[in-house]
Amino acid sequence: MREPVDARRRRILSVVDSRGAVRVTELAAELAVSVVTLRRDVEQLAREGRLRRAHGVARSLAPAEVPAPRAPARGDGAVAVVVPERHSYLYEALHGARSVCEAAGLRIALHIAPPPAGAERPLVERALADGARGLIIAPRWRSAAMERADYGWLAGVGVPTVLMERRPRAGSALHALDSVCSDHWYGIHLAVEHLVGLGHRRIVLAARDDSPTARAVRAAFAEIAAARAEVEDWSVALSSPGAAPGTEDATAAGDVGREPLDLAALLRGRGATAAVLHGDVDALILVQRLVAGGVRVPEDCSVVAYDDGVAALGSTPLTAVAPPKTEIGRAAAELLLHRLAAGAGPAAPVRRVELLPELKRRGSTREPGR
Repeated sequence: MREPVDARRRRILSVVDSRGAVRVTELAAELAVSVVTLRRDVEQLAREGRLRRAHGVARSLAPAEVPAPRAPARGDGAVAVVVPERHSYLYEALHGARSVCEAAGLRIALHIAPPPAGAERPLVERALADGARGLIIAPRWRSAAMERADYGWLAGVGVPTVLMERRPRAGSALHALDSVCSDHWYGIHLAVEHLVGLGHRRIVLAARDDSPTARAVRAAFAEIAAARAEVEDWSVALSSPGAAPGTEDATAAGDVGREPLDLAALLRGRGATAAVLHGDVDALILVQRLVAGGVRVPEDCSVVAYDDGVAALGSTPLTAVAPPKTEIGRAAAELLLHRLAAGAGPAAPVRRVELLPELKRRGSTREPGR
């Protein structure tokens, strides 16, 4: 016999009130009803003011009815997230972290770090003074020296901390810190494998050199290209004048010190028929310069971009390696929640998570000389 709607909804309220919060999918399985039916019930109960719902979670009204007293500006138990200024890649990861934290009832306090070295430390100290329970951080680390300079203070933050899209040097003070990162070696492997499979034997990498991701991409390309017998010639160039540590300061002083990369001349000089370009904005600019220099994409040169933020929006949509940006943020938040959970104290095993990028094939690659 089918259970009356009112009886089912009373059971839903009973479970939610007893636990405080429960995922809709878990509750549906427990009550042996479909997720669609349970979601409809939860929405109706929320409209009636009998529970609260947010991002797939049903919450009891009990905490809201008797709020615990607290200071208005301090000690709110938020999760502090620190990311570099003007970094769309990590802003996308932020959305993934936010969805997980909000589902768990935690507020995110976002802090944007300006470009100067060491800008993250005062932001973290301020977040801790405001009562942050945990920290998710992606330091800018434009150079290896800047990275090492942050190891000491970041290792002693004193709250659960997760490094997002950063992998500290092996054996360093941060080696045993929870972290989540894209496997950029695998991303470059996908790009080279795709180009070699199409028949390209001479490949150029034009890459940035001003972040841990950029350094990982450059190192991976050199290792993979050197190891592939099919690759007859390869080279690495700086993708733009401002793509290396120290060039921002030089630009501010009126001395850029580098000419824009003439990728067309580099390709002709090396006899290359393919290029891997990191990151997306630099890739689109370089493709425009190629076309202006008489090099057609993909007829004369196949192009693979690395990042896939805006690669699909070019006049020629670019084939691109796409790191799982949103999932990186989601995984970082899940690592932090695990560390914050009861029983997951300092003795809990450290977790280092790597997620694999994927290759998005579009119109910028083809067989050479077809």
